[in-house]
Amino acid sequence: MDSYYVHILILILVYAYLGSSWNILGGYAGQFSFGHATFFGLGAYTSTILFMRLGISPWVGMVLGGMLSMFVGMFIGFICFRYGLKGPFFALATLAFAEMFRVAALTIPFTGKAMGILITIKGTSLVAFQFQQKIYYYYIILAFNVFIVLVTHLIENGKLGDYFEAIKEDEDASEALGIDTLKYKVIAISISSFLTALGGTFYAQYLFYIDPDICFGVHNSIEIFIRPILGGLGTVYGSFEG
Repeated sequence: MDSYYVHILILILVYAYLGSSWNILGGYAGQFSFGHATFFGLGAYTSTILFMRLGISPWVGMVLGGMLSMFVGMFIGFICFRYGLKGPFFALATLAFAEMFRVAALTIPFTGKAMGILITIKGTSLVAFQFQQKIYYYYIILAFNVFIVLVTHLIENGKLGDYFEAIKEDEDASEALGIDTLKYKVIAISISSFLTALGGTFYAQYLFYIDPDICFGVHNSIEIFIRPILGGLGTVYGSFEG
């Protein structure tokens, strides 16, 4: 297959995966995030910095970046949900956090500031997450999408999905029924942020370059959530249809 068409397929699958990750929070739990670039960027920068500065495999950096994003997501979620931010107020709060991280990446020296970080190409290496042929990246992101479909399917058909749906439909009624809405909204943003960060690492390793605007820019958040909105919020395949 022509490398150009493989490249297009990879980008389609990247944003389908990222959209599905966002959909867990925005589609199933009904908490619209306008700042998922925060988690994407944290995943990309964590794995890239660890790889370039310490020689740690991006596969390890991917997990560490996911964990960092999860803790940041838990913090953002707890702060916002604890004080009752909903709807557009929560969306604006997440946008503010993404902008804070973008500004931080522009000013902190080890992030490369506005110049960003160019990843050193070492040739084909599974450990270094580098391949000369794009088809290998295609298979990896395809596996990511199979994984996110399975995760979403399990959530949708489990008790967790029922709680998310109840909160989405009527949060006050959910609390009256004894559902700890704060707990389950924090769980939703934790899962969503972890999975989004994995996509950030893949994107960084695929392009071999990151900078603050690519990772934390508002356009990236829009790219992430537009597909599940168009394809169907709170559905397993919404991001793929969008």
